Formats: sequence, C-alpha cells, structure tokens
Amino acid sequence: MKLKSILVSTITTLIWTEFSWSEINFNKDIKPILSENCYFCHGPDKNKRKAKLRLDNFTDATTSRDGVSAIVPNKPEQSELIYRVFTDDPDEIMPPPDAKLNLTKAQKDVLKEWIKSGAEYEKHWAFIKPEKPKFLTEQHPIDELVAKTLKQSQMDPSPQAGPETLMRRVSLDLTGLPPDTEQIRSFITDKSPESYDKLVDRLLNSQAYGEKMTWAWLDAARYADSNGYQGDGERTMWPWRDWVIKSFNENLPFDKFTVWQIAGDLLPESTFEQKLATGFLRNHPINGEGGRIKEENRIDYIMDMTETTGTVWLGLTFNCSRCHDHKFDPITQKEYYQMSAYFNQTPIDGGGGNGQQAPTLTVPSKEQIAEIDKTTKEIESIGPKIKEREIQVLKEGPKIKDDQVWTILSPIETNAKEQKLTVQKDNSILASGKNPKNDTYTIKARVDIAEIHSLRLEALMDPSMTGGGLARSDSGNFVLTGVEISLIREGSKDPEPLTIGSAEATFEQGSHNISTSYDGNPATGWAVHEGRTVDREHEAVFRLKEKVTAGKKSMIQFVLRHDSPHPSHNLGRFRLSVSEKSDAPINKDKKIIDTQLAELTKKRKELNDRLNKLKSSGPKVMVMEDRDKPRATYILDKGSYEKRGEEVSMGTPAALLNMPDDYPKNRLGLAKWIVSPDNPLTARVLVNRFWQQVFGIGLVKTSEDFGTQGETPMNQELLDYLATTFIESGWDVKNLMRLIVTSDTYKQTSKATKVSENDTNYSLDPENRFLSRGPRFRMPSWMLRDNALAASGLLVPKIGGSPVNTYQPEGVWEEASFGKKRYSRDNGEKLYRRGLYTFWRRIIAPPAFFDNSNRQTCTVKPFRTNTPMHALYMLNDVPFVEASRSLAEMAMTATDNNDLDKLELIFRRLLARSPIATEQEIIFKSLNRSREAFKKDPGAATALLSIGEKPINDKLNPVEHAAWTATSLAVMNLDEAVTKQ
Repeated sequence: MKLKSILVSTITTLIWTEFSWSEINFNKDIKPILSENCYFCHGPDKNKRKAKLRLDNFTDATTSRDGVSAIVPNKPEQSELIYRVFTDDPDEIMPPPDAKLNLTKAQKDVLKEWIKSGAEYEKHWAFIKPEKPKFLTEQHPIDELVAKTLKQSQMDPSPQAGPETLMRRVSLDLTGLPPDTEQIRSFITDKSPESYDKLVDRLLNSQAYGEKMTWAWLDAARYADSNGYQGDGERTMWPWRDWVIKSFNENLPFDKFTVWQIAGDLLPESTFEQKLATGFLRNHPINGEGGRIKEENRIDYIMDMTETTGTVWLGLTFNCSRCHDHKFDPITQKEYYQMSAYFNQTPIDGGGGNGQQAPTLTVPSKEQIAEIDKTTKEIESIGPKIKEREIQVLKEGPKIKDDQVWTILSPIETNAKEQKLTVQKDNSILASGKNPKNDTYTIKARVDIAEIHSLRLEALMDPSMTGGGLARSDSGNFVLTGVEISLIREGSKDPEPLTIGSAEATFEQGSHNISTSYDGNPATGWAVHEGRTVDREHEAVFRLKEKVTAGKKSMIQFVLRHDSPHPSHNLGRFRLSVSEKSDAPINKDKKIIDTQLAELTKKRKELNDRLNKLKSSGPKVMVMEDRDKPRATYILDKGSYEKRGEEVSMGTPAALLNMPDDYPKNRLGLAKWIVSPDNPLTARVLVNRFWQQVFGIGLVKTSEDFGTQGETPMNQELLDYLATTFIESGWDVKNLMRLIVTSDTYKQTSKATKVSENDTNYSLDPENRFLSRGPRFRMPSWMLRDNALAASGLLVPKIGGSPVNTYQPEGVWEEASFGKKRYSRDNGEKLYRRGLYTFWRRIIAPPAFFDNSNRQTCTVKPFRTNTPMHALYMLNDVPFVEASRSLAEMAMTATDNNDLDKLELIFRRLLARSPIATEQEIIFKSLNRSREAFKKDPGAATALLSIGEKPINDKLNPVEHAAWTATSLAVMNLDEAVTKQ
C-alpha cells in the first residue's frame, strides 16, 4: 500500500513523495515523531521522566509494567503507545492536551505500521560512524548522490548557470568578493575545459579565501574585541583571528586546526603558534562587574568552553545538561561535568575584568616581527665576535682602556705559601698548582706615581676556577681574611705599614663585608657569594687614612691572607692598582676589563634589551594553560557554582566513542578524541557547515544540533560521503571546498525551472533541500559592504592587523555604555578594510552588521533577513554612498565619454555581466532625471559628492559625477546585486 507521506523534521515540513510501509526507517521516520512529542516526558532525563517510562530505547519501551507494555513488537493492538495516540479520551490521549502537541493522522499511522513491522530501534544516525557510499557511475560523486534524491522527488537537475553568473557565484563563495573586470574577461574568453577548475584553484589560493572562511569561524568562536557585560573593557585577541586567516590560507589540516585550538599548549615542545591557537577557548565574555563572585565567573567560563566545544565540533546541545540529564539525547549531567573537567584545569580564578587575564601570550605585529628578526640576526652575528675576542684575551691578554685615575701595578715579585702565582699579560696574577685549604700571598710592585691615596684589588674570573668563577672553592667564591699594605722606600729594607682608613666593594656577602678584611681578625673576611656559583667579577677599593708620598723607585707590598675555615676559598686571579686620588671611583658594574670585549658585550646587551622590549611590546592574547596541581571537578546542582555534588573525573559521552586508554588525560586527549576518524560526529558536523556556507543551508538544517531533536539529513549518503572523504583527504578543507564547487549540482542555475504544468522546482522545494537548482540567497551585511568596497576600488586588501573603527552613526557606543565608551572613527585606509577587521564591541555589535550573531555565545548557523533595514542601510549608509561615488568616478575616468561604456563598467564591477537592453533603457531614463535634478540644484550634487572621506575629484563635472553616483547606487541596490545566485 502506498500513500502520500509526511517527512518530519524539527519543524514539520510537508514534502510529498511516494512512500512504502516496507521502507519505514526508525531514524528518518519514527525517531523525529517520538523526539518531538514524547521524549520530554519519556526520554533520557530521569528527573523529568513520567510513569518511569522511556521510549528512547527498545528495552524500556517494550518492558511490561503491570501487564501493560508501551510497545509490543508486531502487535500494535496490544501496544499502549498506539492506544494512547489514537484515543480521543482527554484523560488518556498522548501527548496530553496541555502539552499543546498534536500528532497528525499520517504520523499515527506510521507509528502503528512501525510497531506492526517489529518496532525495530536503531542507534541515532549521527552516533553511528559514517560509511562511504558505493558509486555506480563515473559522475562527480556529489552529482550521483543528488541525482538519487532528485529522482525520488520526481525532479530533474537544472541547467548550468551562465559563465558570468557562475564566476561571480564561486568568487563570492570562496573569497567573499566579486571578480574584477579583467578576471571576468579572462574567464569568459578561456574556452578550455579546464578554465573553471583553474578559476577555482586561483580563488582557493588567493589571500581573500582565508578571510572569507574566517568570518563563520569567528561567529562560532564568539570572537570579539571587548569583554562584554558592564564596563565592556577592550581585549587584544586579534592576533588569534589573524592566525585563523593564516591557517585557512595555508590549508592547515583541520584535525591540526582543531587540536591546536583546544590543546596546542599541551603538545610536546609546543610552538608559539600552537599556543596562540588556544586563544579560541579564551574568546568567551569576561565579567568584571563589582558584585560578581570570582568562582561564579570561573565556572561560567568553564561552562562556556565546554558548550562551545560541544557545539562547534560535535553539534550537540551540551548546555541542556548543565542542570539535569539531557531530555532528548544520551548525555547525562555527569557526562557534562566530566567534559568540563578537561577545561577546569586552567589557573584562571575568575577575578577582575582584565581583557588580558593570564595566561597570556605576547604577539608582536608584523612590523615588530621584522624588527625582531633583524635584531636577532645582529645578536647572532655578534656572538662569534665575542667568542673570538675571549679566546684572544686568554692567549694575549686584554687591551685595557687608558685610565687617568688608576694605575695598574706591574708585579716584580709574587709569592704564595702553597700555590704558584704567575703574572699574566694584563698584569693580573693567577694562582695555580695545588689547591690548598688556606693560603697567603705576598706581592711586590714598583710605584710609578708620586703619591698614593687609594688602592684597588680586582677579583677576576678565570676558566681554571670553579665554574669559571673567582676561586677553586666549591662555589667559585673566596674569603679574604686579611689585607696588609706597606711601602718599601728606596734604600730601605723594612716595609713601612700603611693604615687603611676606609674601603668599599662592589658586593658584600652578608656579614662578610670589606671592612672585615683589614680588621686583624682571621675569623672574618670579605666574600662575594650570591647564592649561586660565582658568575661575575668584583673589586674593592681601599682608601688610606693619610696620603703617602712615594718615590719612583719605591715599592709597594701587599699581603693577602685566606685563613677562612671554608676550604680552598683563596683568590684565584686578581689585579692590583693604585691612585693618587682619595675619591678614585669603584667600578660597581665590574664585568670585563678588555676594552674591545667590553664594547662588544655592551653592544650585545643593548641588542638583547631591544629584543626583549620588542617581544614584550605586542598585544597580549589570552591563551590556555593547565595548573601543575589538578583541580577537582564536581557535578553542580542545577548548574549553581556553590552547590557541589559528586566529584567526577575527565570523560566523554559514552554514547559517542570510548576514550582510548592511551590518550592523555587532559585537553590534548579530548582534542585527539574529537578528531578521531572513529568519532561519528566531528567530520559530519564540519562538512555540514562548510556545505552551509555555500548553499545557505546545511544538509542537516539544524547545523547546531545533530541530536535527536535535530533534523535527519535529507541526503545522508551525501553527508557521509563528504565526511568520510574529508577524513581520507587528511582533513583538507580546500580539497573539500573544491569538491563542492566543481560539482554540477553547484553549477546549476538558481532560477526556478518548470517541473510540471503547474509546478516549478521552487514551488515544490522552496528551500532547495533536494538541490534541484543552484544556491541563491541574500548576502549578509558584512559581505554587502565588502562587495561595495571591492567593486568601487576602495577596498584595501591588507591582511590582518589590529581592529579598525569604520563609519558608524554617532552616539551608538555612548548610549550603550552610559557614556563610558566613546567612539573615535579612524581615517585613511582603515576605513576601507574588510568587515572582518571592524572593531567588535560585544555589548553593541557594529551597527553595519545588523544581521549577524552578536558574538555573545557560540553561533554556527547564519542569520538571514530581508527586512527594510537592508534597503535603508545600502541606500543611505556612508560606505555605500562613498563606494557609489568612487565607482562613478572610475566609470567616468576609465571609459570614453560614452554612457553605455560607463554603465557597462558599473554592471561588470557589481554584477559581473553587461546590462541588457531593457535595463539600459530604464537606467538611462533615471540617469537623465538625476542630471536634470542636479543641474537645478548644484548644492545637492556637492552634498552627495561630499559624503565619505575620499577627496572629491575636482576634474570631473560635479553634476555629471553626482548623477552617475546616484546611478551606481541604484545598481548596487538591485536585487541581483545584493544576492548570491
């Protein structure tokens, strides 16, 4: 028996087709009825379940309760379900009257026949791993699968669209921009069979492709340039947005694109780029209101991450399980919090409203990156020079800059009780040989100055010391317990002791200060340990109590004692100097004595300081990071942050795919699970959205919901083919987009064609679900603006960068923020950037993009609107009027003084085709009316031409320019111009 059947979706859609009872399919025909009408009370949610009856699985539905079963396979007359849906008794009928749900006769009959045939249940179609269909022809795979459904619907495919239409369509779909006149001419004249494929490849390889693909991802990622909530502080997440553009343009495999955004920071030896990618999860709003509790905020952020991930990659309404088990899908409240546990490990505490809350990543701009590269190369080039000079200093001794204050002494006699003292080329003294516990040095040197008032001891680093330090002790430290200085005058053998009045040192270790080195107590002394192996040089300056007159033939003698109980704390390499000045300076930044080495080292320090400043001066992007100590996760009663219940560990919904044991127990494991080829949802959800970007509606209309409340796909074979092919290709997005746009299904004309005497493929299939024609829908507002700028030549094709403030009505920010946020419009090229770069204030989205998601939460389904706002916007807003003026100027300057040539250029730029005769006649009449009006009112012409920042071309006749501006604006507002068809 056959009858006209009703195919049920989330919103019941009548599509007449031949239907056989033997072809009843649980997922397509039965589950939508049960899900829509029964599962709320008899589904997965145990808290809302009535009569302890579940209809979402075979065992519960067929279990006898008091001798009654809801479903008795093969026996509808004994099935309580059938009795309840067919009865007229208001106390017995299901759904009950107060539910305001009614089953149609056809739905009731389908349920009855299904039970009669055995009441076979199936796992929800979306939770079954997709299988690649088998093909019977050499057709393009998409075309063969579409042909099946068209045949069943008794429709034929439409003819191919004309070359201009097709070129404009594919250009809009792959770049979001119209083709320019040269590209159109080239495509039309290329008659080779490969011309279209070459066009597709060129578009896929253009930089504009990444920008086009990124817009939908920003909606999904709830990207904005401010935090939202009261105060709505700014943030600098735009480098993450630029990374998304780059990823699409470079065709980063989508599994990597996914893993990096969820867990790039957890990858082994994660790169800067992989860490930056995790900004995806930090795009959530931040609540900085004074009365908010930190933990409440933190839990909100974790829930946002959980639900966004569930929507974007799994197409499931996870948010339904915050407070209870999902009413329609097999996702329990426990599983919701197990998923959230992956995101609950961040160090974020929920406090404050800073849009750069740690953890963050500083991301330099392109200009800064270039400067960083340049500086890095300079540092790299100076390194070998320093090394070369260090080796030379060791061999030859340093070149010392002349010092007018200090005179370096040239020792003529050196002696140590235990070690060997050797004078080096720089007049320093190196201790070597045995490494005794204690030692005493005696050094004699000639004095070449008439008076002595200050003396200097330099403790120098040497490779032969511990860690290249100052001594052969365990830490490279020394303890100088005694300093005795005396003068041996000419002709005298007895040293004349000199009294030290004061001293200072570059560093003193605690109580081991410099004054204890000459206090006569062997238990005290000067030391320089800083908690680590000594890694810098030091010096001490001793000032005599009274100046001493010396002769040129006099000698000075130093006795340096090392009697510390700490073994081997003897000076390893040192140098002595004298000065006539009582205030001779001490070198507090004592590092290197060699002049050339000092200059090279100073230069390297300056370059390193510059590099560090460059690296820290870029915008800070909030990224992900996990705490060292794991944080416990609890089921929250009704989702309330302070009502903790059972503690749970990390986990994923059991109905989908078991988490392999060898996956990491963190976000990286979750990410790998999401993109596992065995995950039944991910590839389907993603290819459905890419299809949606092209055709305006997904193969599953409910692109945000692949659960039981979502739509069963009209062509599951096609969806599964695309999903399996996507995985097999290595998650190649460009390959997927190429596959879609090179099909004959895509190339069809979008015009309605006759199917019968009374019907067209539009009347039978208004939403084009059977794909009987090409895609046609009004472009979103952001694309309309981009197209106007591109067609007029105003568009600045710069990729990436900080957000810009374009034309906007006055007072919008001020009114939304109670005057706290004031809008300051940018100038110059920033006004003509693509909409992708417009500053997005979360509390009040850019007014120009009125039909877009507000970016408060994750959105994966586009908005469509045909409201009068479109006409008001495009006929009056500054960007469109200015673009029309620029396009008119282009037509007037790029063509001869011929109205038809001017109109031809305008049509080509906006519609990719020439005007037909009827259009010419209508438009020229309008043009002449405008000319007459502006001749009578030249001030109106000037006013029109003054709209926008672009300077007026004073070489053009203002009346003529204004008339053509009005004409360009009219063409820009044609239905064809605002529609992708």
